Amino acid sequence: MSPRVITVANQKGGVGKTTTAINLGTALSAVGQRVLVVDMDPQGNASTGLGVGRADRSTSIYDVLSGDMGLDEAAVETAVPRLHVVPSTLDLLGFEQEVMGARDRAFRLKRAVQALGPAETGPYDYVLVDCPPSLNLLTINALAAASSVLVPLQCEFFALEGLSQLLQTVDHVKETLNPELTIHGIVLTMFDRRNNLSTQVMEDVREYMGGRVYETVIPRNVRLSEAPSFGKPALLYDINCTGSQAYIRLASEIIQRERSLRAA
Repeated sequence: MSPRVITVANQKGGVGKTTTAINLGTALSAVGQRVLVVDMDPQGNASTGLGVGRADRSTSIYDVLSGDMGLDEAAVETAVPRLHVVPSTLDLLGFEQEVMGARDRAFRLKRAVQALGPAETGPYDYVLVDCPPSLNLLTINALAAASSVLVPLQCEFFALEGLSQLLQTVDHVKETLNPELTIHGIVLTMFDRRNNLSTQVMEDVREYMGGRVYETVIPRNVRLSEAPSFGKPALLYDINCTGSQAYIRLASEIIQRERSLRAA
């Protein structure tokens, strides 16, 4: 089997996609999994959050999507054992226009993942793809390459409205580009138990989406927000904070779901 590719996607910005990709990758690595984070957002926040400064990005996901190198060649080590990242640069902004006429334009990332080889003999068990906050060709590439989609959902008023649009996109990609694509789960982020609206949104999402919603809820946490400015995942910055502990529980929950999927 190829590495499990989990795409972290939501077309809304500021919902915790990058924070989730970084800290989930770190938590999975901490329990022995070999993880590659692929930064598909031209802003490059996942790269920065994993300690790869802009001056250090001599290779990037743009080189991979352009066909100039493989994912394993573009990957950069991080301070976390068993966790690598393929950085992003602003070159990605021109990707969609450059490949507009290419027949394989939606499958560039999928082809690169397949070239890694099976998880048993290849370098990675998991590939986590951090998407930009839009449903553009970069996100379509990430969905076409994915085994499943993880959706971070902020506990706010418009959460369900944005979720419906994303689920429609996932269904479209499944019908046209990737028949194996599934929703791995929805993780509620930025939850504030002091706020009645957060609790109401959580209840609404659980009622609407049922078992697709993870039991783990990511709280609003200052340490999660501070960590990227130090180029560290929160689990390295402060493993005891409530945000770090939540991502450790989420990683455990994801591994259990993975085992259930493989058993089925």
